[in-house]
Amino acid sequence: MTDVDAHAIGIFDSGVGGLTVYRRIIERLPRENVVYLGDTARVPYGAKSAETVERYARNCAAILIKRGIKLLVVACNTASAFALDILRQELDIPVIGVVEPGAQSAAEQSRTGCIGVIGTAGTIASGAYQEAIETHFPGADIYCTSCPLFVPLAEEGWLTGTVPELVTQQYLSPLLDAGIDTLVLGCTHYPLLKAVIAKVAGDHVVLVDSAEATSRVVEETLIGLGITREASGAPERYFLVTDGPDTFARTGALFLGNPIHGVSWVDVQ
Repeated sequence: MTDVDAHAIGIFDSGVGGLTVYRRIIERLPRENVVYLGDTARVPYGAKSAETVERYARNCAAILIKRGIKLLVVACNTASAFALDILRQELDIPVIGVVEPGAQSAAEQSRTGCIGVIGTAGTIASGAYQEAIETHFPGADIYCTSCPLFVPLAEEGWLTGTVPELVTQQYLSPLLDAGIDTLVLGCTHYPLLKAVIAKVAGDHVVLVDSAEATSRVVEETLIGLGITREASGAPERYFLVTDGPDTFARTGALFLGNPIHGVSWVDVQ
């Protein structure tokens, strides 16, 4: 094992949503050291300008780079859409976003090329998913809609019942009427609502979890570079936030299904 092998995977998101990506990564790569940064002082990114998101993403990347990470995961769809290219240009480690893996998975699983995408207003407006899906499935019919109420529902733990079901029906009706056979969950909060989304969408629609697809790309990248951690000792896992450690720990437990301890505050410019 080299020194690089022992370095952590760095993951950042605007808040707690990226913990769905974190969870998939540690399930797939249980030996890896991981550091997660939630930019909770500036959440949400979804309604902010591309220039602002790019600046925030650079700040978050810099915080993680100082901790000697070997790979960076941009576990935020909006930041992946607006800032991934510039981070790849500026950093000398692999940088993986969540848009491309989800788009590729959708293109591979769609039978008809009629694909739906749901996400924040910023992600949908960026056209990132549309462009990525078209690359893998030229001529695909792509239908997108933003679902702003899904984030507060997920963070409040309203994952089942009448309210989330009615909201989901409202959001998905145009996509289902268009005949989609595949639906990309284009926000890291949305996997928490996967059960109600699946119920409304029906058995004929395949749901694509970008978090799961991203974890596969992370594994393939580490293996390809020969920098997986092979040590048998317990991995180091820790969490950083830019505001509200206690709130992050409480809400984050919903996303991980386990208590979160030892959340540290970091300053961000």
